[in-house]
Amino acid sequence: MNKKLAAALSGGAVLVLTLSGCSSDDNSDKVNDWAKKVCDQVQPQLQKIANANAAIQQQTADNSKPADVQKTDSAAFQQISQAYKALGAAVESAGPPPVDGGETTQKKAVKELEASSAAYANLQKKVDALETKDQAKFADGLKGIADELNKISTSGDEALKKLQSGEVGTAMAKQKGCQKPTASVPPKSATPPSTAPSASPSKKS
Repeated sequence: MNKKLAAALSGGAVLVLTLSGCSSDDNSDKVNDWAKKVCDQVQPQLQKIANANAAIQQQTADNSKPADVQKTDSAAFQQISQAYKALGAAVESAGPPPVDGGETTQKKAVKELEASSAAYANLQKKVDALETKDQAKFADGLKGIADELNKISTSGDEALKKLQSGEVGTAMAKQKGCQKPTASVPPKSATPPSTAPSASPSKKS
C-alpha cells in the first residue's frame, strides 16, 4: 500500500545538498569557510530527512494497517518539512557564497528550500485527511500523494543544483556535513519510529 510512496521518496531528489566528493585544490579559503559554515548546519537536517524516508520505507508491507501507515507518513512529512525549513535558514544565515552571482544563487536556493518545506507540510495535511477505515480509498489517496511527491522531488531544484556546482559545489563536497548520511532507524521487529514505545516493567540498558 505504501510502496508507491516509498518508491517516490527513494527515486526523487529528496536529499538535496548531498554531494559526491570531487577534489580540487584551487578553492579559496573564503569559499571553503562558507561551505563549512553551511554544511555544519546541514548535516543534522539531512539526517532527519534520511530517517524520515527510512521510516516510510519500513511501513511498506501489504498488511500494514492504514492508521499505522498514516501515522508514520504524517510524522515523516512533518520531519522533512521542518528539515527543509532549517536547510533554508542555514543557507540564508551563511550569507552569499563568495563567488560571482553568489547572492542571486543563494536567494534562489533559499526560496526553493522554503518552497519544499511548504510542499511537505501540505502533504502532511493531505495524509492526515485520508480515510483510514476504507483500505481501498486509503490506497487511492496514498497513490495521489505519491504522484505529488514525485513532482516535488523532480522539479524546482535548479537553484540548488547551481548552488552545488562549480567552486562552491566542490568546496561543499569536501565537507563531511554535506555528504549523504546513513538512516538511523530501528529494525523492522522493533517499535515503529513514529509510534511511542509502550511502557514496560523492565528496561534493559
